[in-house]
Amino acid sequence: MLIKIYDTNPNPVEIRRVAEIVRKGGIIIFPTDSVYAFGCDIFNAAGVEFIAKLKEKDMRKAQLSFVCHAMSEISEYAKMDDVSFRLMKKNLPGPFTFILNGSSKLPKLFKNKKTVGIRLPNNSIAIEIVKELGNPMMTSSIFTDEKTTEYITDPELIEEKYGNMVSLVVDGGFGGLEHSTIVDCTDDEPIIARQGGGELIF
Repeated sequence: MLIKIYDTNPNPVEIRRVAEIVRKGGIIIFPTDSVYAFGCDIFNAAGVEFIAKLKEKDMRKAQLSFVCHAMSEISEYAKMDDVSFRLMKKNLPGPFTFILNGSSKLPKLFKNKKTVGIRLPNNSIAIEIVKELGNPMMTSSIFTDEKTTEYITDPELIEEKYGNMVSLVVDGGFGGLEHSTIVDCTDDEPIIARQGGGELIF
């Protein structure tokens, strides 16, 4: 199933529809400010494990991140010191994944993972879905295969390729090819672990 939502003015009715699908255990593909991504409720253990398997990753090794809708929500699930807080305030929303130490509020499924990736993308569709959901979405970018770039950028082709694996594909227009920049904030000084989209402002 494909639902068209415009980033410039997301339709609240469609946003609620998507959030309800996620709330009921559905897995979606949705746009971000970098590449399209898989998403599910962070409290949906089956969904999280399914996405990890889709990426052919062991849950313990899979790079899974949370999409949050505001800094206040990030602070519920991750620990931020003054340095990481200021850095995130300067760069979010934006195409960055910040690796932070997890808080005690992480869902049981993530308790064995001491760190959590945090995203606050500059994409109003993703933000509004999470806001309507009422808690973060677990996310992982869809597969990148340089031979078939249109299958990760064109929503209709994304639906053609992955539609039978997920509950819904959100068509937010053509997506990008560049992944988010990963910033590790778990030590004293933040380190760019992977350079992707966006230039980090220190």
